[in-house]
Amino acid sequence: MSRDQAARVSASGSSVDVREVTTRYLLYGLLPGWFVPGLADWVMHRRTHIEDTSGTKESLILPHCPKGVGGAPTLMMAEVGIPIAATLRYEVNPALLAVQLGGAAVHEATALWDVRTAVRSEREVRPVEQHIHSFLESLPFAALAALMCLHADQVTSLLRGGRGDPDAWRLVPRRPQLSRGYIAGITAAIGACVLLPYGEELLRCRRAAKRSKKSATSDEAHWRATKGR
Repeated sequence: MSRDQAARVSASGSSVDVREVTTRYLLYGLLPGWFVPGLADWVMHRRTHIEDTSGTKESLILPHCPKGVGGAPTLMMAEVGIPIAATLRYEVNPALLAVQLGGAAVHEATALWDVRTAVRSEREVRPVEQHIHSFLESLPFAALAALMCLHADQVTSLLRGGRGDPDAWRLVPRRPQLSRGYIAGITAAIGACVLLPYGEELLRCRRAAKRSKKSATSDEAHWRATKGR
């Protein structure tokens, strides 16, 4: 906004509630939008036949995108899902910020492990998929940065070790709570865009592993039978 525009807004007495706008952006823009690169990553895994290359190992590390309502047995689900679920339920304070920062750091370390696993396997990691990964890695930091700007006082409290705040190191329920409709919508989106596709991927990888093991056993038995002759 230019100085002239700012002056006109000030003169008219209208203003923009930055906190409200940023909160709506996080809830209705960034968080739902996170599902798009997550689905795109699943499509790339399918196109490059993850079940026949890096297989179950890479699938268990993934997925990257936001999850956590309901949980699931994959590493990056917990790393991102727990902080997101906590943020939707609790007030932002030093305790919650510590959970968020810890989750972001561990998620980044796991993301590096994930890429190394994929590159060292026979699966082709195409440039498009690498670009998708850049979104999946940067979105957690974008969300956390926006949240920290909204709650600069709590960031300061965290840096001071929570001194003077008796509730600094406990999770305080959000007041008011987010609407049931919003929570239901996000939960449904997680199920449709995360749990179902990546559950299908994991199942596909396990089936391929069983077929491979069965084939190897059959080949070994045939070799022993031939050698015995």
